[in-house]
Amino acid sequence: GGVMAIPGSTPCPAVPLPAAGGLSFRPLAATDLDAWLALTLRIAAAEDAPWHDTRSELATCFEDTDNPAEGNTAGGFDAPGVLRAFGRVTKHPGGAAGYAFGGVDPRWQRRGIGAAVLAWQEDLLRARFAAEGQPPGTVRVYTPEANPAHTSLLSGAGYSTVRYFSEMLRTLAGAPAVPVPAGIRIVAFAPGLSEAVRLAHNEAFADHWGSEPRSIQRWGFLLANEDFRPDWSAVALDAASGEVAGYQLSMYDPERFPKEGREEGYTEVLGVRRPWRHRGIAQALLSDAMARYKAAGMDHACLDVDTENPTGALGLYEKMGYRPLRRTLAWDKAL
Repeated sequence: GGVMAIPGSTPCPAVPLPAAGGLSFRPLAATDLDAWLALTLRIAAAEDAPWHDTRSELATCFEDTDNPAEGNTAGGFDAPGVLRAFGRVTKHPGGAAGYAFGGVDPRWQRRGIGAAVLAWQEDLLRARFAAEGQPPGTVRVYTPEANPAHTSLLSGAGYSTVRYFSEMLRTLAGAPAVPVPAGIRIVAFAPGLSEAVRLAHNEAFADHWGSEPRSIQRWGFLLANEDFRPDWSAVALDAASGEVAGYQLSMYDPERFPKEGREEGYTEVLGVRRPWRHRGIAQALLSDAMARYKAAGMDHACLDVDTENPTGALGLYEKMGYRPLRRTLAWDKAL
């Protein structure tokens, strides 16, 4: 691959693409979106994955100016031209970690393709840290806990588990009605609040492990997700100043019912800014979210939590009746 420069960004260093399993690799392009989604669905079905990237999430990869697809993706195609493997890396400017995402078609596994893609991702991230004038940082990969193929690939390549994220669930039957704290108004999310909520999110998550500030573009990607439900999302405003004190943004995955037999609202992000913490705002936002889910015909509420979250979120969710369902692992390797 050549070097592609985008104005105002570090050009992507040229790193030789993977070579393995008789596949021919090239960068992915927007015209590969349908093939990429089809591969994603084949992998998810074979792994019985609890979640996978949506079409809109994959599409953002071709708009991401921090991580241009030309230099940061690789697709492996078989002789008839079917996409059988992919790898992608992302890194936020100045960030201490780079992220690796990838997958191999179930029928093409055990041929060394996943290992070759992972090695390419590590080489590329090494080059990106160097291009930004940074010392080599960390590669981070997230996988569902119950995924033997990923576990053996990552363990074998020198990765170790550094963090556990617990997906938690509760039925909406008997959902608690929590009063809104004095001096706070909870309003439905509206586009006009988006930028204030983005800034509040970056501030609220500044003390959270692995969290990096969301740029305007990355925040836009979140709100453009086909699963995002603005009508189920809400913002807690300080009644006196009008400032954003807290927020929750919700998603709806239509595949949950056919796969798991439940209709659920999913709290994608929930945050309270430090000056407003310990006043019951998070509980009130969750209670408000449950009411919104229930009114829309949902029967469960779901969210994910870093089990070592510094704000005590795990205990809060347990008190609100959420119970652990399954875990995602964060794997790290120092470059």
